[in-house]
Amino acid sequence: MSISRLNAIAAVTNYRATTPALDFSKTPAREVFGSNVFDDRVMKKRLAQGVYEVLRRTIDEGAKLDVSVADEVAAAMRDWAIEKGATHYAHVFYPLTGLTAEKHDSFLTPDGEGGAVAEFSGNQLILGESDASSFPSGGIRATFEARGYTAWDVTSPAYLLENPNGTTLCIPTAFCSWTGEALDKKTPLLRSMQALNTQAQRLLKIFGHSQPEHVIATAGCEQEYFLIDRNFFFARTDLISAGRTLFGAKPPKGQEMEDQYFGAIPERVLAFMLEVERELYKLGVPVKTRHNEVAPGQYELAPVHENANVATDHQYLTMTVLQRVARRYGMTCLLHEKPFAGINGSGKHLNWSLGTPSLNLLDPGETPHENMQFLAVCAAVIRAVDKHATLLRASIAHAGNDHRLGANEAPPAILSVFLGEQLTEVFTNIAAGGKGQAKKPGYLTVGVDTLPPLPKDAGDRNRTSPFAFTGNKFEFRAVGSSQSVAGPLVILNTIVAESLDYVVSELEAAQATTPETLGAAVQQVIRTIMNKHGRIIFNGDGYTEEWKKEATKRGLPNASHAAEAILACQTKDNEEVLAKYGVLSVREFHSRNEIYLEKYIKDILIEGRLVFEISKTMIFPVALDYQKQLAETSLALKHMGRKHCTTVLDELCELMANLQLRNEILRTAIFRESNGDGVRLAQHCHNTIVPAMDAVREVVDQLEFIVPDEDWPLPTYQEILFIK
Repeated sequence: MSISRLNAIAAVTNYRATTPALDFSKTPAREVFGSNVFDDRVMKKRLAQGVYEVLRRTIDEGAKLDVSVADEVAAAMRDWAIEKGATHYAHVFYPLTGLTAEKHDSFLTPDGEGGAVAEFSGNQLILGESDASSFPSGGIRATFEARGYTAWDVTSPAYLLENPNGTTLCIPTAFCSWTGEALDKKTPLLRSMQALNTQAQRLLKIFGHSQPEHVIATAGCEQEYFLIDRNFFFARTDLISAGRTLFGAKPPKGQEMEDQYFGAIPERVLAFMLEVERELYKLGVPVKTRHNEVAPGQYELAPVHENANVATDHQYLTMTVLQRVARRYGMTCLLHEKPFAGINGSGKHLNWSLGTPSLNLLDPGETPHENMQFLAVCAAVIRAVDKHATLLRASIAHAGNDHRLGANEAPPAILSVFLGEQLTEVFTNIAAGGKGQAKKPGYLTVGVDTLPPLPKDAGDRNRTSPFAFTGNKFEFRAVGSSQSVAGPLVILNTIVAESLDYVVSELEAAQATTPETLGAAVQQVIRTIMNKHGRIIFNGDGYTEEWKKEATKRGLPNASHAAEAILACQTKDNEEVLAKYGVLSVREFHSRNEIYLEKYIKDILIEGRLVFEISKTMIFPVALDYQKQLAETSLALKHMGRKHCTTVLDELCELMANLQLRNEILRTAIFRESNGDGVRLAQHCHNTIVPAMDAVREVVDQLEFIVPDEDWPLPTYQEILFIK
């Protein structure tokens, strides 16, 4: 066996924990939770009552921030952070790379007398400056136009990020250019939540709420991920540079035994999970669930729902903590959507709802056919998803997700809405001219006398649906595991705001003044929406070929890959809806499409170069050596007059010839001149480079079954996934 594989396996099998076990009895989890967050408890304790109330109005009601309180907040934040060991502060922002960025500054300033004082002013809290030319801008910033600003987001709490050698105060911020255009993912998200609140407030007033509370979108993001030993990770160049394996034959055992899902969590992995949760508790991230996922080596973490803006920041923190803590246990956390071929990939199910602190607008209640307010909101969501399906599809489009969507493990690329039997009946009846009638949920009989009767949900779950109603929220299941949820949330909030605007305008035009006339007006709006947009509702199996044909008949868009989806969303309607509600200007919208298309191209080119390099410099030489051994053995037997079979040699010679031919085709495809045309290059990547990569992989994976195991240079799937 190759030295790198032997060393990796030896290191894995001889692994011993290097960090001391956590003593959970010393500090209960409830005391740890939020201990490193400048949250409401800390603000109430450290700020003057008037200053605290000003901040709460901004956080709770979306009121304009009174910057006059910034100095007192900054001083309190500084003192709190220094007491907890902080030496620096950092404005954390979320550029269009999809990752986090941070600029650290020390609290200490020389006092001119040989000493230093800790300073942190209101101006330093509110505003920071960063280089705006080194982040992707889609043409908004040229290389020489460097000035960019970070602006304090008071609605997302500051927190402390601990390091063995120190602690940093982290302040969530928006990031914009000198011209005021958004260069990040937070700014449009905040704008979209503002737009959603404005339209939802109008709706609540229609339904009798004279002074409605502030309406927010809420989110809960289920994070799937893989854990592998770091020794295997560093023995695979493809994992290091692309985040996924570009080669790997199917192992004798994969996930077909269905013994991984919800199985007992391996001890080393459980220790990792416990520390991840502990770290996230400190940061106020409300993690709730952990379990084994379907594929070997795959796991899931899920939080409780919270404000969508805060949930997005917490999602970034979750990915960061997962990857950092994994290293302490000698593992690597893989967030790529499809690290291994032939087994399930990873998603990030985005559970979305909207409401006030006391009211969930997507809670149907006991009798949804009588709940006019819920039906109006639900109808608005149905209309939004159908009317702007291309925008929603583009929000989850990237190279990694192409390997997962529609692969009988994740929702198809065709967007549809699952409502379940009960709600579908209600909406169908209203569309047909009736008032709608909901079936009662009833109870499940489980056939065991000692077990209590279980309440039966009004609708089953549908794992093949990209956008499913799940009781009092919608679950957007098509989001990729490595993605920021900010992009999907921006689109979802905006298109629902537009649909609420439509619904409210129709109800206002009807001049309904009594419950009866309002009920009739709601039914008419729903009837109109269902007749025009009801095609988006589908409760069946989204994996079947029949559904693809049916979706085509219904006129539903089907962008099968990322480049197609990004290009398909660039319509006048999509431009206008984002601009109308002040979420993205036309320039900002097109800049993002340019960035995402460019990222798709870069991802494919990196993978293409890796496939060419690994196959030529690692696979071809070992296969050539084996070919030589077989040829020499065959020749020796022939000279001895012994019978000999050349079947393996013949197969190997054919594969080697194919490998050289296909590698040359790939090389030519990679280095083709694009003349700066991003659209043509993206299409070339999908139509030419990806098939050329797959063709090389097909040969290499066959060679893995022929070349002696002791000579194969890459850790195999069987080793990576099952040796823990």
